Amino acid sequence: MLKGIINYSHHLMEEAVIQGDTVIDATCGNGHDTVFLSRLVGDEGHVFGFDIQDQAIANTQERLRQNGLTNTRIIKDSHSNFIHHIPVDQLTRLGGAIFNLGFLPGSDKSIITQSETTILAIEGILSHMKQNGMIVLVVYHGHEGGDLEREQLMRYVHLLDQKLYHVLYYGFINQKNDPPFILAIQKRN
Repeated sequence: MLKGIINYSHHLMEEAVIQGDTVIDATCGNGHDTVFLSRLVGDEGHVFGFDIQDQAIANTQERLRQNGLTNTRIIKDSHSNFIHHIPVDQLTRLGGAIFNLGFLPGSDKSIITQSETTILAIEGILSHMKQNGMIVLVVYHGHEGGDLEREQLMRYVHLLDQKLYHVLYYGFINQKNDPPFILAIQKRN
């Protein structure tokens, strides 16, 4: 059976990330991916979650508290600044990152992810990520500004060297209303 977008994004992370890894939730949102990643890396691993909105930070921290998860650090900052927040010993175990691009559901739709900061974050993460690590981007683009971000991201991933990275596109092309899709970037051996 074909997996839905969120289920497939989690499946991809399960294939790349192992217990003890450091991972990044680049857009905490409501904390669902942060909880998933926290369980995936286990007690020996660590999750660094980023968001620029107070509501997202509070939502994520509450979800983590409800689930009794403590191997996380939630940071109010742009994902493009991740390098300033992750200690070197944890950066060397960077196994993956997940992004949900667009806006925080149930909040101000004028606050959206921007391709410039997303691409900066991707480039930085790729430069530190271990071999076979993976970045998964869930691209929600059916909002004002979403088309531009989608176009710039597609242009960027098309330029990634195929000798260094595998890039996957996964989406349902017969759905209406600008369905989200996945871009996954795996660092090759």
